This record gives sequence, C-alpha cells and structure tokens, in this order.
Amino acid sequence: MNLQERFIQHLKQFPFIQKKDKQLIAVSGGVDSVVLCDLMFKAGYDFVIAHCNFQLRGDESERDEAFVRSLGEKYGKEVLVKKFETEKYATGNKVSIQVAARELRYDWFQSIVNGQSSIANESAIEDLNPETLNPKPKADHIKYILAAHHANDNIETILMNLFKGTGISGLHGILPVQGKLFRPLLFAKKEELVEYAQQHKLDFVEDSSNLSDKYTRNFFRHQLFPLLKEIYPNVEDNLQKNILRFVEAEELYKQSVEQHKKKLLEFKGNEVHIPVLRLQKSSPVATIIYEIIKDFGFTSNQVADVRGLLESETGKYVSSSSYRIIKNRKWLIISPIQSLDALNIVIEEADNKVAFEGGELRLETINASGSLQISPDADIAFAGLDAITFPLLLRKWKQGDYFYPLGMKKKKKLSRFFTDQKLSKTEKEKVWVVEMNKKIVWIVGHRIDDRFKILPSTKNVLKIAFLRKQ
Repeated sequence: MNLQERFIQHLKQFPFIQKKDKQLIAVSGGVDSVVLCDLMFKAGYDFVIAHCNFQLRGDESERDEAFVRSLGEKYGKEVLVKKFETEKYATGNKVSIQVAARELRYDWFQSIVNGQSSIANESAIEDLNPETLNPKPKADHIKYILAAHHANDNIETILMNLFKGTGISGLHGILPVQGKLFRPLLFAKKEELVEYAQQHKLDFVEDSSNLSDKYTRNFFRHQLFPLLKEIYPNVEDNLQKNILRFVEAEELYKQSVEQHKKKLLEFKGNEVHIPVLRLQKSSPVATIIYEIIKDFGFTSNQVADVRGLLESETGKYVSSSSYRIIKNRKWLIISPIQSLDALNIVIEEADNKVAFEGGELRLETINASGSLQISPDADIAFAGLDAITFPLLLRKWKQGDYFYPLGMKKKKKLSRFFTDQKLSKTEKEKVWVVEMNKKIVWIVGHRIDDRFKILPSTKNVLKIAFLRKQ
C-alpha cells in the first residue's frame, strides 16, 4: 500500500475530517507540509493554506512566503499569510524565539478557526497593506487546523521528554488531536514523505535553520538519532509501536489516578481536604501526591516536601505560587493563598495583616514594659509572644475544639463556651480561631487561651486586633 492509500485509510480513523468541510493547513513550504497539501488535494479534501512569515531569516523568509503563495495557485486554494515581528514579541514576553514563534503561530491559527484575533501581543503583527493579504474566511467555514508533524517528530519529542525528565504523559509524544488541531501524518516516517515528494516531483523549500545543531531538536535529529539507528536499525518502528503502548498505558494510569482522587479528595468551598491516614495507606503514595498537587501549581520537586507534611505538626505548609498545602491535625488542606473565601489561612509571622471572610486581623509585636495597657475590648487579644511559634493557623472553629479559657485551669469545649456566652446559631457559624500546633491561642473576638496569657516574666507581647467586616 502506497503512502496515498495509507493516508486515506488513516483518515478514516478520524471521522470528524469530512470532504465537505474546509480545513486549514499550516504550510511552511518544507517537504512535510507540501506533501500534506498534495495528499489532501489528491484525496479530494477542501482546504485553505496558512503561512506564517516570522521575518527571522531575511530574504529566505520572503522566498518561503512567495513559494507558499505559488502552492495556492497550483492547487487553486486560498492562501492566508501573516507576518510577525517575532523577535520583538520574544523580547517583550521574555521567551525564546522558538516559544515566541509557536505561540504566535498557533494563536493566529486558532483565531482563524474562532473568527477573531486573540494574539497576546498585537505589536508582534506587522501592519500590512490589505492588498497583500487574502481575506480571512468565515469561521464556520474552517473546521480544523492541520499540521504536518510526522512519526520522526513524535520520536524526537519522546526522546527529548525522556532525557529532560517526564511523567507518563510525556511518553505518548505528540497527540494526533488537540482541540481543533489535527496532525494526520503521525503514522508516516520522514523518509516516506521525502520519497513521496521525489516520486511526484513536488517542489519544496529548505529552512536553513534546520541545519543548525544549536537547537535541541536538531541535535537529536542530526547527531543522536543516527547513532541510535546504527545500534538499533529498527529503532523508528520500535518506538512507534511503543508510542501506541504508552498511550494505552496512560489511559489505564489516568483511570487509576481518578479512582484514588475520588477516595481521597473532599471539596469544601474553594479548598480541598485530604485525610492524612488514608493518603499514607495509598500506594504508590509519591505518584498519587504528585497527581493531586500538580493541578495547583506544585512541581514534582515538591512531592518530598508534601510527603513530609504527613508526619509534621499542625500548621506546617508547602506553597506553590497560588496555593498552600497546610497540615491541620489529621488533614492536608489545599487552600488558595490569595482568597477571602479560604477557610484555612496561614499566618507566617507577626507584624502582619490577614484578610479573611470575617474581616481582618492585624498583628504586631510590642514590648512588655510596665506601661503596657491591656484593652478590655474583646476584639483585641494580648498573648505572650514567648509562648508562640509561627506559623499560626486562622480557621473556622469546628465541633470537638477545646481551649483553656483565660483564668481557668480546666479545658472547655468551644461548643459549651458558646452556650455559656449565649451565642445564637448564626453567631456560632461566624466564629474563627487562631491555632498553634493544635492549641487554640484565641477565639477571635471572644477570649484567649490561658496557656498564652501574659506572665510577669513575659518580655514581648503579640497584639492581635480584629477588625470586623462591615
């Protein structure tokens, strides 16, 4: 079976690609995208050609654009061209040229499908005379974006992921379908595409940057992979078969991860609560922890730190850029750092302001001199700083909580204390506590714990003022 026949058979696996629909083919002018155009044309599919001129290679970039326009004339297809100020975009967004080109390219393609521009930095697009550009087709005319990635691209991606470090998802390589992006040539090897172009006398252009080994992918392509083929002549076929195995293994892996998540995760508002004992009994615990925390901005390097929380005291935590995982007794609590809706808030240090659902706490340290004036205001607490170790935990009270009321040597449950104070059900629901390693320091707006009172020997005092929400 020749490449054209295999291509047609392959497309039958993807019934969303219909001959009656118009597709968008990303065409650089290289052999891969030229072959894709020819295969689609001869198979009877309708398409529009889209070409990105990144203006990175001077006259060569202009040559490529002109060539792609000639392809449109050859096949009688519309050609869309966009010129980008790629270097300006890369500098402004502090990304590499390769990342800049990828972001600009796919953002433009997606904007065509969606019928609206979503370029992150419009200054990256050079203003052009409208006469030099073909009009954009209507969004409902374009169904999918077709890219000419092939089997060797996939193999290179897997090897690069493997060497730099990856989870199982990195081993499936390039997915054939991602949203509106479709890659119909992943079944074919590069040499097959080159052979097809030669047999059908297809012209194409060479990108000189593909010859440089300064890019990681080119190093793998020109240096490493030829050495592997010397040792393992069937390495391409073997890795292609492995890709299929990895895809199926990942499906099983995801199913297992979801089962563990259903057993472990309890969603309370915008927080996630995880029972420590149940997590400790899960296996493999490190992998399960990673699969849970990665969705909250944590990295694989933080798995050991999170695992350490399982044995730590209450109040310890690990942070990502936007979330904290807090140890609170028999629970790990994943809580947003910046959110008034958080039910568990870490207070990292004194001389601090903490906003929360009930209002704001203002903490400051003061010297315990003889002139210290203790306010009778229940919304202000004074505690001996010598007895306090940070971090503190600000949270809502819960059944079973107890403390030692100021002036008393016996503990009392908070529920009983609230009854004695004649708090209504609504008032009870609004009560928060400041806790240190399972010890309640202060029932916010009510009373401090006797264990943290100011003593004659106290040198420094922690003052906490509660500003109620108006």
